[in-house]
Amino acid sequence: MTMRARGRRSAVLAGGLGVALVLAGCGADEIDGGGGGGAEAAADSEIDCAPYEEFGDLEGETVTVYTSIVDPEDQPHIDSYVPFEECTGVDVQYEGSREFEAQLVVRTQSGNAPDIAFIPQPGLLANLVASGDVVPAPDQTEANVEEYWDESWKEYGTVDGEFYAAPLGANAKSFVWYSPAAFEEAGYEIPQTWDEMIALSEEIAATGAKPWCAGIGSGDATGWPATDWLEDVVLRQAGPEVYDQWVNHEIPFNDPRIVEALNTVGEILKNPDFVNGGLGDVQSVASTAFDDAALPILDGSCWMHRQASFYQANWPEGTEIGEDGDVFAFPLPPIGSEGTPPVLGGGEFTAAFNDDPATQAFQTYLSSPEWANIKAQVSGPGWVSANTGLDVDNLESPIDQLSAELFQDPEAVFRFDGSDLMPGEIGAGRLWTELTSWIANDKASEAVLTDVENAWPAS
Repeated sequence: MTMRARGRRSAVLAGGLGVALVLAGCGADEIDGGGGGGAEAAADSEIDCAPYEEFGDLEGETVTVYTSIVDPEDQPHIDSYVPFEECTGVDVQYEGSREFEAQLVVRTQSGNAPDIAFIPQPGLLANLVASGDVVPAPDQTEANVEEYWDESWKEYGTVDGEFYAAPLGANAKSFVWYSPAAFEEAGYEIPQTWDEMIALSEEIAATGAKPWCAGIGSGDATGWPATDWLEDVVLRQAGPEVYDQWVNHEIPFNDPRIVEALNTVGEILKNPDFVNGGLGDVQSVASTAFDDAALPILDGSCWMHRQASFYQANWPEGTEIGEDGDVFAFPLPPIGSEGTPPVLGGGEFTAAFNDDPATQAFQTYLSSPEWANIKAQVSGPGWVSANTGLDVDNLESPIDQLSAELFQDPEAVFRFDGSDLMPGEIGAGRLWTELTSWIANDKASEAVLTDVENAWPAS
């Protein structure tokens, strides 16, 4: 059943719905930050529906959405659709599935595709485009992306020169978690360069402590956190052009610059003086579950842990996150000089499987900064968008705010998670197992990367 909202005031910006539905005077305190509370707040508000009139009469139409975002993260998404549903008369039917990637392919092949899917892998998007299932995005959606996102985001939603899918949510991976109180007490400064970070690690190690804690264990997906380390260093050390060539296999996987990058990672992850604080020796990095790996920071047996913004959900209940909290994070520094560090991240893309007017209207709504701000207001910690029209103050979590600031920095270079762009048998297979062996069995960097190169599919 479509939820009907009443009473929230809106303002119209030039350019139609593509850039409209500003919730004037709508602050984060006016929409409850959790679950159904957002819908209840919206239900007591007024909406000026003038911006939607250009789409014509959509009353009674339905748009189905299929996604990997499931309970409890699904409810804020559902709540954020209330203004669109109220003003257009469209009923948005949301379906989340933990088997999303496999089932989406099955559904498209059987003629049962959803109207819109939130696709987290650009490679999967390209496959669906190649099979003729996804339709190009409407002009309004494309205009929003060109105005409000870094150009690299549009490239990830583009296949063979045609734009298909706008970015939706995002996550920033290039963070180092630490204890602000512990740093202050010890007199340590946040490092601004990679060399400063290594010097800090050596200073901590000289006291007999282990500066880093790490874990790449993740069941069948063991090894994936190590891919993020490698990608971050390739991006910083070899640069974005080499990063792109490597991800696209335009250079060998074992190119000397990639070997150098993995050795640089090894200066931390395979250094017995640096790891594994509170957890064990170097080999324990391979067996430690990634979601437990930063916890020694809380008892002082570890000082730093590299992990994405989404790690905030893994801290024990009651842990305060912030510059003056129990834990916070700083951007993984650049290599070579001071400056704005590159940002490694991921996200979802809204792909449409038909060009029905209701589908196009909803796709455009999701690409607008206004939707991003509504979503921020009804979400709790753990959600952010790279949309530069997002008001950072609408985000509840300090780490989400920091992520948004990095995404919005015009000097920051952004690149999508490389393993998500590689063929699945590499990025979600052989690379995981080889990097696990690199730590657990002390396999040499060049041998690891050569074995991945030899496993790369011929076509």
